[in-house]
Amino acid sequence: MKSPTISLVLGSGGARGYAHIGVIEELEKAGYRIASISGASMGALIGGLYACDALDRYKEWVLELDALDVATLLDFSFAAGGLIEGEKVFSRLAKMIGERRIEDLPIKYTAVATDIIRKKEVWFQQGDLLEAIRASIAIPSVFTPVRHHGMVLVDGGALNPLPIAPTQSDMTDLIVAVNLYGEFPTEPVRSTPKSRQRKERIEALVQELFRKSEPRSHLSMFDVLDKTFDTMQDAFTRYRIAGYPPDVMIDISMNVCSTFDFHKADEVIEAGRIAARRYLQKAEKHS
Repeated sequence: MKSPTISLVLGSGGARGYAHIGVIEELEKAGYRIASISGASMGALIGGLYACDALDRYKEWVLELDALDVATLLDFSFAAGGLIEGEKVFSRLAKMIGERRIEDLPIKYTAVATDIIRKKEVWFQQGDLLEAIRASIAIPSVFTPVRHHGMVLVDGGALNPLPIAPTQSDMTDLIVAVNLYGEFPTEPVRSTPKSRQRKERIEALVQELFRKSEPRSHLSMFDVLDKTFDTMQDAFTRYRIAGYPPDVMIDISMNVCSTFDFHKADEVIEAGRIAARRYLQKAEKHS
């Protein structure tokens, strides 16, 4: 029996994007063949790594990151339009990806960024893969924007957090979209042995820098950025889904982690697996 082909749409959502890895693993295990990928922000990163066969290396790396490792990867810069330059992270990604052009990838790939000069979304469907990813994940005010052919490019999620439109003309069996702004309540993902080994003092460091820990009277700058961008992306996601509904929607709850919890790869990847299995079980019942 021929494997069903899918166009996979991977949404933006910061560290929640690790869930895309778990979704991809479960879809492949179930026999689906991914023939096309469209992604914004972390969706563009995970999709690009998959398209150039580097996702396993990336997964191996992020599973080893603890909170202190994440903190040491941040190269702060206050003079280039963003708080973080991103060169340390992209130096590691460059070693995994190498010099790859989008048009030479074995599957169709689209990375979506936002041009803040012309106020429109930009689709990267050819050219340097790493540059396209870099533009798509540049969270406004956090990561420095990318200047490209007169454009100033930031996170694709600023206008299109779930870029379904690039897949509409694909000759595949299904369009499967992974939304990282799901609203359904979810039980906290159980910690793996690795996550339980993290030291509390390192956790406290990242909580102070990036995440919403306990409720407090004053929000940090990162709290405000996180909440604002999440609110904006959730609204745009609803709008995009209304105009371009996918055949299948796999929702990842926003409660899985916060935008900057990049030290929680193991838990979030598992959340992606669980969400994908939930869809696959429903599909099997109706087949």
